[in-house]
Amino acid sequence: QVQLVESGGGLEQAGGSLRLSCAASGRSFSSYGMGWFRQAPGNEREFVAAINWSGGSTYYADSVKGRFTISRDNAKNTVYLQMNSLKPEDTAVYCCAADPVPFRRRVGGRANEYAYWGQGTQVTVSS
Repeated sequence: QVQLVESGGGLEQAGGSLRLSCAASGRSFSSYGMGWFRQAPGNEREFVAAINWSGGSTYYADSVKGRFTISRDNAKNTVYLQMNSLKPEDTAVYCCAADPVPFRRRVGGRANEYAYWGQGTQVTVSS
């Protein structure tokens, strides 16, 4: 079983930055791709960013491209989401997710590609 625990959320002003972390345990973290998703009240869950097992391939939603950066530290079993130039529309609960298939060259933006999910961390951006 895989456990994912997010941290780093909070309240930030528009234009500010936050860095989210997702700590993984329960299997060989470095073999699997990871993703970040978000869900605002009343909205569908939305893909944010993904990174493959090695960190050599990343993929972003158009809404965050150029502002957010996904990265991973396999020695620390942790994936990060650096969020810059935050906007009020970034307000949501952010969840990390883990790919169940090892060594996939690229992981995508569909939620059904991921088998394991964290509980999420709240990000609120004030205008």
